[in-house]
Amino acid sequence: MKSRIQILLPIIFIGLMLSCTNGTKEKLEEKETSEWTSLFNGRDLTGWDTFLSYQPDTGDTSIIGVNKDPEGIFSVVNGTIRISGKIWGALTSVDEFDNFHLRFQFKWGEKKWPPRDQKKRDSGILYYCVGPHGAQSDHWMRSHESQVQEGDCGDYHSLDGALIDIEATEVKLDDEVNLKYTPGTKTIVGVHQRVLKSETNEKPNTEWNTMEVIAKKNGDITHIVNGKVVFKASNSRQTVNQQEVPLLKGKIQFQSEGAEVFYRNIEIKQTDLP
Repeated sequence: MKSRIQILLPIIFIGLMLSCTNGTKEKLEEKETSEWTSLFNGRDLTGWDTFLSYQPDTGDTSIIGVNKDPEGIFSVVNGTIRISGKIWGALTSVDEFDNFHLRFQFKWGEKKWPPRDQKKRDSGILYYCVGPHGAQSDHWMRSHESQVQEGDCGDYHSLDGALIDIEATEVKLDDEVNLKYTPGTKTIVGVHQRVLKSETNEKPNTEWNTMEVIAKKNGDITHIVNGKVVFKASNSRQTVNQQEVPLLKGKIQFQSEGAEVFYRNIEIKQTDLP
């Protein structure tokens, strides 16, 4: 017959294991939360540079340049970043980032400007931004884009020839053939064009939307809109001196592209998420 101590020992051991497991879980959850770093202090644009090109279709294509903003295109209003959209360009992070998880919130303003005053409100989050300002159409750096546009949030765009591989199918939109992210289908290699998200998950224009970008050191990228994954791709790269090389680190840009938009709660952390 087992002694009382022999009976109690397994129970005590299991209790200790559960206690350690719960403690470890709590510590991991605390670490996960604490790793987020704010990229916007809510007061000013510390940590960011401005770049402005010009307002298209006005006849004046003179580049305004870096940290020159005579019309206040970029400003801080009630704890948010306001981008008026009148002149095209971007708010650009001073720092570069790799292997990151970025999240932020945006909401549309009311103003729209030519030549997009009769079109969808448009902005965008550009990441892995490298090279000179204005490399893409005089306005933005070479980069990947998670589209911020009415009805199209989470779409992918390649700027200045950034490349990805993606599971996609061909679809017709506005009488043009586009690609659409379609998990489980054939992988298309070397994509450098617009790719439609898998589905729409936006809120009404008057509400705040949460968007996320996960860009991993193995070249995988993911776009998330209000908690739903709407786009994934792999093998982030670029062409340099006619050779394809990895594109795994760069700055972040928020576009000014013809529409008033507000951004807040911009946070980032390094990640090794599977």
